[in-house]
Amino acid sequence: MLTLRIAGTIPESIVDGPGFRFAVFTQGCPHRCPGCHNPQTHDPNGGRVVPVLALMRQIWQSRMNLDGVTFSGGDPFCQPAPLAFLARWCHRLGLHVMAYSGWTLEELRAKPECACLLNEIDALVDGRFIIARRTLELRFRGSSNQKLYHLRHGQVLSVE
Repeated sequence: MLTLRIAGTIPESIVDGPGFRFAVFTQGCPHRCPGCHNPQTHDPNGGRVVPVLALMRQIWQSRMNLDGVTFSGGDPFCQPAPLAFLARWCHRLGLHVMAYSGWTLEELRAKPECACLLNEIDALVDGRFIIARRTLELRFRGSSNQKLYHLRHGQVLSVE
């Protein structure tokens, strides 16, 4: 059975990407950025383990109200394979898939195990949160060093 360790979910979020989103907060983050919005997700042994199938059921039940699904954290790229599976399934429903990571796109590309998830997401917010660069001006980002990439099959279409 395919599982994920998560901190929780929000079935209808309007702050975790464009439109109405089903947000999955993964558990475990090696970055531990000072001032992180979700410090409770840092411990890789925290949260709870859930079957990916259970998340699929929740998304299926909400699908008519959703524009997309967002993987946040923690760092979703600590669990790329089960999230890639979930992202492929979400695309079959016509949902946009977005992920946040403390690693930069270049760092993620250097990790072969992350390719499966990079190839399945439509948008990526990358880079560690830096409290000295905190901003409320940038869409879906917490600090000015972070970039919002629009992707297709892991290739960059545009950058904000």
